[in-house]
Amino acid sequence: MPRKAVVLLPHTQQILSQMGEQIKLARLRRRISASLVAERAGVSRATVWAVEKGAPSVAMGAYAAILHALNNMDADLLLVAKDDALGRKLQDLELPVRKRAPKKGEE
Repeated sequence: MPRKAVVLLPHTQQILSQMGEQIKLARLRRRISASLVAERAGVSRATVWAVEKGAPSVAMGAYAAILHALNNMDADLLLVAKDDALGRKLQDLELPVRKRAPKKGEE
């Protein structure tokens, strides 16, 4: 069965490309070869190169493994959607609003 192509909006593709470039620069600053990163991450060199190009077809786990191979940079993934301002506003809109304050001793 053929794989479906991932369709991304241009802005999202631009973000992936920028992230790939940043991963490549992090590797080069550390003077680590793509082969060594691939070995540490348990992926092929072609996958490392695809990540560095921002390929949307590469699994997120490969991105995480490569970031981990670059001296535990995968911890930065915890920052994704950490402060979800829009989600919190939408959540607040659905909170029940009391019309009057509770009587003493009712809380």
